[in-house]
Parts: sequence; C-alpha cells; structure tokens
Amino acid sequence: MALQKINGVELHIEDTGPRDAPAIVFGHGLLFSGLMFQGQIDALSENYRCVTIDWRGQGRSPQADGGYDMDTLATDAVAVIESLGAGPVHYVGLSMGGFVGLRVAARHPELLRSLTLLDTSAGPEDPANVSKYRLLARIYRLVGMKPLKGQVAPIMFGPKFLADPSSAEPVAEWMRVLGAVQRKGMQQAIYGVTDREPVFDELPAIKAPTLVVVGADDVATPVTKAETLHHQISGSRLEIVPDCGHSSTIEKPAELARLI
Repeated sequence: MALQKINGVELHIEDTGPRDAPAIVFGHGLLFSGLMFQGQIDALSENYRCVTIDWRGQGRSPQADGGYDMDTLATDAVAVIESLGAGPVHYVGLSMGGFVGLRVAARHPELLRSLTLLDTSAGPEDPANVSKYRLLARIYRLVGMKPLKGQVAPIMFGPKFLADPSSAEPVAEWMRVLGAVQRKGMQQAIYGVTDREPVFDELPAIKAPTLVVVGADDVATPVTKAETLHHQISGSRLEIVPDCGHSSTIEKPAELARLI
C-alpha cells in the first residue's frame, strides 16, 4: 500500500497477507516505523492480514501540522482499522504503539480481538527523563541523529544486541529510516511521548485478552512498568524476554513472533 488520508493527514499503511484472514495491526515505537515488525510479519502473514501504521511524522509518513499526542494517534489507529474494514483486530503495539493501544483497547473494545503490549507503560514519562529527552529532541532537530547515536542507541537497544556484530545491519537500517524523516515532525513526535498523560484509570476498561511482553534489559520502559500493566489489566499474561532491550521485535524477532 502507501500513503492514505486518515483523519485529515497522510499516513503510510502497509497491508500484507490474505484480506479475509484475521487482521493484526502493528503500532511501532518512537524513532522507528512499521519496518520494526518485519520479522513478525514474515512469520505471520501467511495466516494473518498484517497491517502496519507509520505514525505522524515518522517512518514513511510525512510530518503533520499537529496531532502528535497519544489521544490523537489513538483516533488515527481507530480510523485505520475502520477504513480497512479489518475489525475486530489483534493489536500489537511497542512502546509508543503500546501507549496508543492502551487507549484504543479501553475506549473502543469492540475493535479488538486481543491486545499485545510490548515494552510499554500506562504511566507518564519518568520525570528524570523528560528534560533529557526534550534536550535530545532539540539537538536532533539541529544536527540530526548521527551525532546522538551513542546516547540514543543504548536506550533503544539492549547491551547484548549492541555487542553482537550481526546487529550492525539492523542498527544501520534504523539510522537510515531516521535520516529520511523530516526532523520537525520527529521532534514533535518525541514531545508527544515525553508529554503524554497517564491512563492508569482506564486500564480496568480493557476487556480484550492481553499479553504484556518486556525485554529483561529494557531501560526505556523497565520490567517494573510491565509488571504494573500485568497487575492492573485483568486476566493479562506477562512474558519477560531475557537478553533483550527496548526494541524487542528487532532484537528477538523469532521469539516475538512466537509470543504474538
């Protein structure tokens, strides 16, 4: 597929697999795109319709004039599901995609068959990180990500993954995707994450069967945040993936495909 007009903005949507099969909608994490789920799509698209959304200003979606907050992105996700005639769907969201998924699951339960939350949280950004991430966003706007790679990569990926020589290619692809986006849009996307509101009070409204997954070495959204989600979403299941950081779908593609 390609760009589609959703809620008045253009979003890049990829739609793979049989159209009459149950659909999985994937929501990516900040600084990435739907490409971070390629390993899972390769494994699942024979039997499932796999749909990825590149959020506003990220991946292959152009920057928008506004609407980078999590509530607006949730309305984008709802509009994508409805426009495809794909609901109810299995929703899989990593980090930022999980922030969106929590809102969709709580507010539009009729649209979800199941919810998979990867390396994410229901809370606001940790206060200790907000000023740091906003500063990095301003520097990124001026000079791009390349000079910041040494600071950002250890947040995005686990130490074992970064130490593995075979990881050089996926990290280079991540940098390539980042280098192709408009910096103003990505800066606003970062602010959308740093300034997000908590949704703890909405968790009891989630009725879809829910899987919570977190990398054991995730420093961006640590295991404790996943445990909180698990305890507050009734009937949910928690899986902790060893030797894995924040970008679990890239670091452990086969294991994440199996869990999903």
